[in-house]
Amino acid sequence: MKKKDNKRNKSDKKPFFGKKNKKKVIEIDEELDNVREVVVERDSGFNTIEVMVIILISVLFGIVIGCILNSTKSIGKEVSNEASEIITTYNAILENYYDEVDPSELADAAVSGMIGVLDDPYSVYMNSNDTDSFLESVNGSFVGIGVTVEWSDNKFKIVEIFNNSPAQEAKLEVNDYIVKVDGKSVEDLSLDELSKLLKGKSGSKVNVTVKRGEEELTLKVKRGVVEIPSVTSSILENNIGYMTISSFSATTSEQFINKLEGLEKDKIKSLIIDVRDNPGGKLGQVNKILDEFFSKKTILYKIVTKEKTTNVYAENSTKRNLPVVILVNHNSASASEILAASFKDNYKNVSIVGSVTYGKGTIQKAIELSSGASIKYTTQKWLTPKGEWINEKGIIPDVVVDQSEKYSTDASYDNDLQLQKAVEILKK
Repeated sequence: MKKKDNKRNKSDKKPFFGKKNKKKVIEIDEELDNVREVVVERDSGFNTIEVMVIILISVLFGIVIGCILNSTKSIGKEVSNEASEIITTYNAILENYYDEVDPSELADAAVSGMIGVLDDPYSVYMNSNDTDSFLESVNGSFVGIGVTVEWSDNKFKIVEIFNNSPAQEAKLEVNDYIVKVDGKSVEDLSLDELSKLLKGKSGSKVNVTVKRGEEELTLKVKRGVVEIPSVTSSILENNIGYMTISSFSATTSEQFINKLEGLEKDKIKSLIIDVRDNPGGKLGQVNKILDEFFSKKTILYKIVTKEKTTNVYAENSTKRNLPVVILVNHNSASASEILAASFKDNYKNVSIVGSVTYGKGTIQKAIELSSGASIKYTTQKWLTPKGEWINEKGIIPDVVVDQSEKYSTDASYDNDLQLQKAVEILKK
């Protein structure tokens, strides 16, 4: 297990619910009985020397295999020769190695090594801390106070307060600087350590001391379940509905449908769906969103396994005919690409606008280990409704628009050339 690094980068910004990091791509299949979802890393993370070392370390994978051994003995099954050798080696090292060995660290290294040998950038190992943090994001809710904090001016600055959150109820404000939690100074803490102090059981209370201007205030906050907003909506000129989807968590489709129906009550004439910088998420959520636009038996995408190719169909009878623009960029990945591809191949009145997407055409599933860590590995690939595999290629927009340089430092409508093009298209 990696040791914590308390050093902070001044550019660090981290929400206290495991909000997606733009360096990561989430790709989740639907939950199965004992399957958990895990993040998909973009980087492979191992060079040749590391892989050779990893292969040697992998024989130490005795904790996990030991669990398998115990369970298989109880049901009378034989353990493979490979598993027996791993267990023997693991026990020998623990008993005879000249120095102290931490079994949990061996297990972390071994599992991570085995996954690394697959040479698949989307098959990864996550320790228990990383897994817990990520699952909060994927589940679409978390237990905490409901703030986003960044390291600014050598202090922890609140930059976002979630609606209907404990923080909002307790009168915390954006631009407050957190200086103490339960009377303990946070000056030397990392963002992760501060996050752990603010989290806790639902209903429990935490005292948060903040600096607001020249005043120092201590506010009592009652922790609770906070829903992570992943969909926003507004109405632009010419009654154009505008919706952004930041990720596909367990609550995204419900948020999307509610906001879409609200826009329709306001009589929008067309719609922009913005999945720029959306790294993906739960495929079932994408299905439910697409169901709002396509009639039954429409092929939304295809799933390919070792054995066969299966069509995934729309299941509802809902069908909309609004003119639609899908906004994408290079950070639109996996589930976002599925949404764009399904519209591109199926919808009569749609334009894909922006830059070429990331190009992730595989699906992963993960298993939680007894330690709370998880292993995730690629099990399937997906194809567009017309049968194209976009992996490492991406989706080429119908209208390619390079973003303005100013947008990277000032993300406003005036500098957003891609959104302006979408509006121009729909106004026609």
